[in-house]
Amino acid sequence: MGKNIAFAADLTLPAIGQGTWYMGEKAELRQQEIAALQAGLECGLTVIDTAEMYADGGAEQVVGEALQGRRDRAWLVSKFYPWNAGVDDAREACERSLKRLKTDYLDLYLLHWRGNIPLEETIRAMEKLQQQGKIRRWGVSNFDYEDMQSLWQEPGGSACAANQVLYHLASRGIEFDLLPACGERQLPIMAYCPLAQAGRLRHGLMTSPELNEMADRLGISVAQLLLAWVIRHPNVMAIPKASSISHVQENAAALSVTLNETHVKQIDLLFPPPQSKQPLDVV
Repeated sequence: MGKNIAFAADLTLPAIGQGTWYMGEKAELRQQEIAALQAGLECGLTVIDTAEMYADGGAEQVVGEALQGRRDRAWLVSKFYPWNAGVDDAREACERSLKRLKTDYLDLYLLHWRGNIPLEETIRAMEKLQQQGKIRRWGVSNFDYEDMQSLWQEPGGSACAANQVLYHLASRGIEFDLLPACGERQLPIMAYCPLAQAGRLRHGLMTSPELNEMADRLGISVAQLLLAWVIRHPNVMAIPKASSISHVQENAAALSVTLNETHVKQIDLLFPPPQSKQPLDVV
């Protein structure tokens, strides 16, 4: 199958999952999106990541349709807005997501980014949802090093199961402090936009002559090279968008690509690792 990561003591997941950002926005693409997610499951990409924010719940509805009769084969992740991070609002947001997803539980529920509601209250909200069986685990997204330190200091904060952040070859800031800190605690990082899908950087990566030459030598695509690079860390999972069946199959094949030390050093020369603290990239 290819590379897995230990997500918890008793849980191993494939190091590449399926993202759903921008899904559910165009009715004419709905069947294609559903087919892509289902093809991903067939390829072993069992982690499906979505959020109440994506298409204002529309992406969750697409996922819900894709998982009809297949829910037990998927490891389902959704995210909630920071203003829904209080006990009552979190319960209501979770119930709305579950309804759209046509399921009665989430495998992982993430705070989409840090807001004004105290972390202590959010932790209580997540514990309550766990007790009610609505979520199996909880985590955070877009939390920088200092945010994680604050979270870990709260009672129950160490139960955080993942941190989902932007990470790709042209955005390596987390390697300076956040990635090592999470690594020490064996906390998985879920890398969104691992192909620099959003923002101005995709063009530079996909058209880089050096990356194209390296990919050609390895007999893979540049996208597969970029995914293999992201998941070279033992605790990092990549969640590229699952936009078509062919893309999903290409992504799944990247699980079997291994970059050696020479490849990694060559890439470091092209896109150097950070030498100082960088602000967390967020899209």
